[in-house]
Amino acid sequence: MGALVWHDLARFISITASVYAVWSGFFGIFYRKFFWDFVGGTLRDPGGLQPSPAASVFIMLIVKTPVIQISAMIQGLLILALEFPIPVFKALSVYRSFPMRIVLLFFQAFSCVLYYQGTNAALYSLIAIFCYTQALMRGEEMEEAKANRGKGGQA
Repeated sequence: MGALVWHDLARFISITASVYAVWSGFFGIFYRKFFWDFVGGTLRDPGGLQPSPAASVFIMLIVKTPVIQISAMIQGLLILALEFPIPVFKALSVYRSFPMRIVLLFFQAFSCVLYYQGTNAALYSLIAIFCYTQALMRGEEMEEAKANRGKGGQA
């Protein structure tokens, strides 16, 4: 049996998380729900759970205008473009950077955890962050990085 290649596992999980983030952002535009509305909320008999007045910023950004959902969709598409690059992008150092992918996935997880439909995308993003961190700690390199060695600034 071979050894687990952490960055390949992280790549597949990142693709899953990003597709789910795009889908959940699209779905969250039509069914707007602030996920953390139960924190400090008031339970009313005919109205159900009413969010706290302290959450008015999130209600404005998620329920009234879907800014968070649209930003999660853009971040998901950006990560998908990074994970499924055209051949020209494979020669760039941005494509081979694990720390940049970790940062992008962290921002995606943060924006997806705010609205109800994006919680699974946030969990998958955190798992991908863990796998990319393991790959970074073990010193793994992508095949494209090995192929571009010694090209003197062309890579």
